[in-house]
Amino acid sequence: MAPPLTVPSSPKHQSFLWSPICTDLDRLDAHVAILGIPFGSAYDAAAISNDQTKAPDAVRAATDRVCRSLERYDYDVGGPIYGGRALKVVDVGNVPADMTDLRSHYRRAEEAVRKILAAGAMPVTIGGDHGIPIPILRAFEGRGPITLVQIDAHIDWRDDVNGVRDGLSSPMRRASEMPQIGEIFQIGMRAQGSARPEEVAAAAAYGANIIPAYEVHDGGMEAVLDRIPDGGQYYITIDADGLDPSVMPAVEGPAPGGLTFHQVRKLIHGLVRKGRVLGMDIVEITPSADVNMITAITAGRLIVNLIGAAVRANYFDAPPA
Repeated sequence: MAPPLTVPSSPKHQSFLWSPICTDLDRLDAHVAILGIPFGSAYDAAAISNDQTKAPDAVRAATDRVCRSLERYDYDVGGPIYGGRALKVVDVGNVPADMTDLRSHYRRAEEAVRKILAAGAMPVTIGGDHGIPIPILRAFEGRGPITLVQIDAHIDWRDDVNGVRDGLSSPMRRASEMPQIGEIFQIGMRAQGSARPEEVAAAAAYGANIIPAYEVHDGGMEAVLDRIPDGGQYYITIDADGLDPSVMPAVEGPAPGGLTFHQVRKLIHGLVRKGRVLGMDIVEITPSADVNMITAITAGRLIVNLIGAAVRANYFDAPPA
């Protein structure tokens, strides 16, 4: 039989890893919940809707390059991603903005994460700018102590910028004020960001463990993992500019000398083995600057490594018979 003259166009992937979509979080049944938090807390009007707000859907759209098919062998995790288990990965969609009340976005983002946690699922969030860990970490109230592990080129310790205290330059400062947050490890620092000497002093006064990228390159990620206490609870926040721009080019603040995919993958697997990773976010991707979708694909591969490692550490259920 001859093929038809036309066929429907290929739609973009509406969910990550072809997972089912559930936007009724009161009925969520999942081991892992993929959440988009596109909007932050803008420092000026032009930044209210910026290119990073498109990142959650851009990472979803790269699904078929992140994972060709769920049953195939994945060398990053040592087998099919879900390891033969009946793993429930659910995409819960994006937290929308309310143009009549822009501040409400963070409140609803926090509520969404609280519902994900109440359902017993691990939240894996795609931003959005680096302000989004603030509502995410607030949702972990009463679940500490949590060791916060940041991959970034910048330390993000500003108390405020233009009077805004929960923007992209402040997540570590705000996290340090939360009783559920214990030790903070900041990995990949290099070049310049928003930090002035007083922000560096504030991080030091808290006891933040700041590990520049060059220290990782010289000593290896194993040495970094050795500094992070075993048996803890960990939350991972990854700014795309923490990786080298040759790996994740679609960022607003590219700086040479960043971490490699291999190093960050090793960190994720190492933390999963050490204790319990409670969640992860990946932020600051600017899709219009991407090259052959490599930034979106890399973000997706980091999520795959977290899921695959957590499955093999029996986070979600018993090993298959």
